[in-house]
Amino acid sequence: MRRSNTRILTAQYATNSARSGLTLIELLVVIGIIGLLIGLLLPAVQAAREAARRASCSNNLKQIGLALQNYHDSHHALPPGYISNFDGSGNDLGPGWGWAALLLPYTEENNLHKLIQFSLPIESPANATPRLTPVAGYLCPSDAAEPTWKVKSYDLSGTPTATLCEVASANYVGVFGTSEPGVNGDGIFFRDANLGFRSISDGTSVTIIVGERSHSLCQSTWVGSVTGASLYPPPGSLAPPVVNNATGMVLGHTGDGNGPGSANSYVNQFSSMHGRGANFVFADGHVQFLVEEMDYKIYLALSTRAGGEAVGNFQ
Repeated sequence: MRRSNTRILTAQYATNSARSGLTLIELLVVIGIIGLLIGLLLPAVQAAREAARRASCSNNLKQIGLALQNYHDSHHALPPGYISNFDGSGNDLGPGWGWAALLLPYTEENNLHKLIQFSLPIESPANATPRLTPVAGYLCPSDAAEPTWKVKSYDLSGTPTATLCEVASANYVGVFGTSEPGVNGDGIFFRDANLGFRSISDGTSVTIIVGERSHSLCQSTWVGSVTGASLYPPPGSLAPPVVNNATGMVLGHTGDGNGPGSANSYVNQFSSMHGRGANFVFADGHVQFLVEEMDYKIYLALSTRAGGEAVGNFQ
């Protein structure tokens, strides 16, 4: 009798065990539900990560703005867009070091600053180590820029004619103004500029001073303008295939009818990986994201230091 009861209990346990397992259909349903939940959560996670990266980028520009304030306090002027001798025709002769290189001691990069031989050209072998050193505070975390890129010269058809050197990447360029970067811009940064905040008669709170450039549009660097180089859209860039001068390596402009982050932007303009627009730091130190759809006349006005334009509300 005991054996019979034991057999019955064993059979019942086996039956219950078999019933407690998942069938193939049930397992597929569970997997499908998990996949659906992941699909719903993933965009939210990605959005949260991008929000954090965008905030980090904004903070980078905030620190640049603070560094510019401190530089101004020490030198009673802002750094030039880039420094260069020039010939009788106005052509650059170098060395070419830019505003961001001069700003290094004020961004906790004093050791890197000491490595630079500013009297020698950027492309000099003696400056190979500093010009290839990435600076975290000059890089947007949303942008997948290569650590370094090769600086070249191009003919008017966009064919490379020479490789001059290699430089570290950066995502922030100075505001030249409303025309092609080079000499005597109507913004803050240009060749051998020696401007103070007193020169910004439009008002420091309505004058952009440094903005973003995504490497999906064109490369930029913190080191400066390499003499004899030129800019041309890299492979995969949406920028029009136009050759521009080397000053665009560290300077940007607001002309050509394109708002910030426009899909039609040229290589020496402003863009970001945060959507159609870009972060900018203003001369008073505040940072703001300017969208492509903003009033274009206001965008132009923000990029001049003494244009006398009425800006109005651009928030």
